[in-house]
Amino acid sequence: MSFAMATRTLDNGVQVTVSRDEFSPGSALNLWYRVGSADETPGSSGFAHLFEHLMFAGSAHVRGDHTEILEALGGVSNATTNHDRTNYFETVPPGALPLALWLEADRLASLRVSGTALRTQRAVVFEEKRQRYDNQPYGDQLELLLGLAFPDSHPYATPTIGIMSELDAASLDDVRAFHSTWYRPDNLHVAVVSPQSDDEVFHLVNKYLGDVPAASGPPPKRAHLDPLPSFSNVPRLTVRRPVPRSVLHLLWRTPPVAHPDRPAVAVALDIFGAGQACRLHHDLVRDAGMAEAVGAGDFGFTRGTSLSTLTVQPQDGVELPRLEATIVDHLTRLANHGPTDAEISRVRAQMEREWFGGLADAGERADAINEDWSNWGDPDHLNQHLDEWLAVTAEDVARVAATWLGPDARAVLEYEEAK
Repeated sequence: MSFAMATRTLDNGVQVTVSRDEFSPGSALNLWYRVGSADETPGSSGFAHLFEHLMFAGSAHVRGDHTEILEALGGVSNATTNHDRTNYFETVPPGALPLALWLEADRLASLRVSGTALRTQRAVVFEEKRQRYDNQPYGDQLELLLGLAFPDSHPYATPTIGIMSELDAASLDDVRAFHSTWYRPDNLHVAVVSPQSDDEVFHLVNKYLGDVPAASGPPPKRAHLDPLPSFSNVPRLTVRRPVPRSVLHLLWRTPPVAHPDRPAVAVALDIFGAGQACRLHHDLVRDAGMAEAVGAGDFGFTRGTSLSTLTVQPQDGVELPRLEATIVDHLTRLANHGPTDAEISRVRAQMEREWFGGLADAGERADAINEDWSNWGDPDHLNQHLDEWLAVTAEDVARVAATWLGPDARAVLEYEEAK
């Protein structure tokens, strides 16, 4: 199954991809600005995430009620920021697509970055930091993982929310300069999934976003990040916190999203730690009773180096070194012998189900189109993903397990319950 799509560039530089879905109950509008926290200048962390909030603070013709306007029509609207991009998205009834486009055009062309808006949204970010990080059990895990994995000066070493003292020191001129640098038509890609025809959608996008004046000067240059070497000598960090249960994290520097080895690394991680049929759940949770839960994942960084993790919560009385030794044994066996045919078949079926299940939603598909355009330079790469994953062989998994997920290439965060 593939999805038809068409791409055009407007006169002001906005790039637009449209994919018609005649059965979709709504129109999904998805905007990716090519700026994330990795593009911030040293000493100015948190600006990218701050603008996720400021973009809802009001523009020339809207008084900060962007989301309320769309929700009043039965739509949904939100935004997210990570190290590599900032996106804004809404799904609305088909007849409300012109309004959604007008709202996005208005805040692109005339965002009100006032002193009051800056103070208000900065306070919102400070409160988010307190609620999600400072006052939560395990709230500093992300900061510790990134700090262990990346050098202090590396753009991926700081969580996207930033350092609050740097955000507090930001002036109105600093913030306005960030906006004028990154929030410009030629730094924007728009994806629309809609039951309307491609021509109708292109006409609407050009009518609203195409009317935004083009930016002067060349587009901004993004930070180029060279690949980092694998860990050596097993870097280790042990902390003790008042948390309900200890957690063991094993980390690896792995290839970025568009690297050819990425699909095989994803399969290897799923074989280890995805779901109750994975190796670590079978051994550590079900059979040995050593762990309460296991998991595997990847941060999905797009430039130079990404970060993969295996996470295990021990049962009471089980020491973290014992868990780590068992996981290292599994890593060695996978690198030496590869996965079984049954494991490969399970992961393939799981990936196929999750892929089509996600793309059935118009909003998820619009976001996936933008992700592929950003990472591969071609939105149509969306139609190649599943084939790449299904083509992964047992030999591929053994190779990447040895190359990227080797026992000696790991770092370790021991997050211990304070006794």
